[in-house]
Amino acid sequence: MIRRMNARAAGFDQELGELLDWSGVADARVESIVREILADVRQRGDAALVEHTRRLDRLEVSTPAELELTAERLDQALAAIPNDVRQALEVAAERLAAYAERQKGESWTYTEANGNVLGQQVTPLDRVGLYVPGGKAAYPSSVLMNAIPARVAGVGQVIMVVPTPDGVLNDTVLAAARIAGVDRVFTVGGAQAVAALAYGTETVPAVDKIVGPGNIFVAAAKREVFGRVGIDMIAGPSEILIVCDGHTDPDWIAMDLFSQAEHDEQAQSILVAPDPDFLETVVASIERLLPSQPRAEIIAKALESRGAMIEVADLDQAIALVNRIAPEHLELSFEGADKRLGEVRNAGAIFVGRYTAEALGDYCAGPNHVLPTSGTARFSSPLGVYDFQKRSSIIHCSPQGAAELGKTASLLASAEGLEAHAQSARYRTESEG
Repeated sequence: MIRRMNARAAGFDQELGELLDWSGVADARVESIVREILADVRQRGDAALVEHTRRLDRLEVSTPAELELTAERLDQALAAIPNDVRQALEVAAERLAAYAERQKGESWTYTEANGNVLGQQVTPLDRVGLYVPGGKAAYPSSVLMNAIPARVAGVGQVIMVVPTPDGVLNDTVLAAARIAGVDRVFTVGGAQAVAALAYGTETVPAVDKIVGPGNIFVAAAKREVFGRVGIDMIAGPSEILIVCDGHTDPDWIAMDLFSQAEHDEQAQSILVAPDPDFLETVVASIERLLPSQPRAEIIAKALESRGAMIEVADLDQAIALVNRIAPEHLELSFEGADKRLGEVRNAGAIFVGRYTAEALGDYCAGPNHVLPTSGTARFSSPLGVYDFQKRSSIIHCSPQGAAELGKTASLLASAEGLEAHAQSARYRTESEG
């Protein structure tokens, strides 16, 4: 079911490259469809949005106003969900907010001896759009993870879009929106929702940034509108990489591998260990536990197509492999893992110790579960408050400081052949005599 690999074997590098390869978010057919929808919504606004929603989501609406849910409807959803689920959402929201508060960037300045003041001003984005998947899937956790950092950052308005095929609303998702402080909710999805957020329509306001996961059409649309608006990332399939010394309960490890494999058939679950006997023990746990899983078919396909058990010489080789793979989720399930944390350079989220299941991070630990995938942890970070803030440089020159800097700037500008720059800088210099 799941392939076995040995990091010391000939041809391992090529085999690993093939295992990690992911074809991307869209093919030419998808990109063509998405571009047509984006152009249509951009040109015709609400009329196109309503038509595409009727056609693709089978949602019968006659006016654009029907696409927006009222605050009363969100309150009804909050009252309708079971009390224990509501309490779980509230606990998760509180923990996310407490963590996010520590991420807030602050403005700062410093004054030089000649009186110049230099610094950085940090301000929140004015309006952001949150895409939440709908249909068969329901992800209230994604609502919290995307909306709460925006709220902590001080974003002026959070707009949520969620597809509701056949008009089916998920109360838990709407309750999460209410708890997270989402301002407006529209029942639209797909590329048409991304278009509405990016360009604005008569009903849906244009935003500064679009965040949140979606299907292949949503991912392709986000890529297309990037530049017009900001986006969080183009996310690939979910991933988990576990490094274990062979002394963690194999059933725990098997279930942790399942936790990502059950997302979809392209998800990737990898176990790295120096003990070949332990790898076999985990395989036995997988075979025994899999039949009881509600999403067993999806898990089995994911493990077969993109999963792996990798034998390494030791933990040093395991950590080197981690930095090469740059996984979305990394579990360090071995004794003294905290002492080796600093050696991990490339990972979206790091779960340290035998008792830290990746699933805790998906819901309520505090850090965000929107993470870089497909090796992009080499240069990307988890979604956070900083994604909803922007920074402006501050330069405030005193007369003396302007004269001093003007001499340097004019010399450099002249060297570049930009004489207007040079003269602009010298004017202040000359005025100081």
